[in-house]
Amino acid sequence: MVFGVGDPEAKLFLIGEGPGYDEDRTGEPFVGRSGQLLDRLVRQEIGIERSQYYIANVVKCRPPGNRDPKPAEIESCRPYLEAQLDAVSPKVVVTLGNFAARLLLDTRESIGRLRGRLYPYRGGVLVPTYHPAAALHSGGAMVVAAMRADLVRAKEALSREKEVI
Repeated sequence: MVFGVGDPEAKLFLIGEGPGYDEDRTGEPFVGRSGQLLDRLVRQEIGIERSQYYIANVVKCRPPGNRDPKPAEIESCRPYLEAQLDAVSPKVVVTLGNFAARLLLDTRESIGRLRGRLYPYRGGVLVPTYHPAAALHSGGAMVVAAMRADLVRAKEALSREKEVI
């Protein structure tokens, strides 16, 4: 099981889809190539290290064959994610990819249509962006540029003392 790591009082909470091979092996989310890219982008665009935010996934166990999580798996893990969000109480949530954005925004829209905007969420904001694996596998520079822009939006939201949405 890969639960989540980071500052339990973080103002920034990042949520991905589910553990991959490296995460399953280490018990920590986003430690493989996707995690390394994500850490670098957060450091460059927001100016904080991994220890200063919280990071978790929608599903807590790696689906067999690294397939997409099934709806029943997502729903069975949802109470754990909700409890993490309650405990940390972040100001800004960044969803990484379709699964996290669709779950938290309760929509079927694609990440390509959702990203680029802030959404009211739990008294703060939610910022959808691409999963870093999309940049590594198919999107390259264009996906990284979009992720950078979304992380800048998250930084701006973090810097506002009183967000009115």
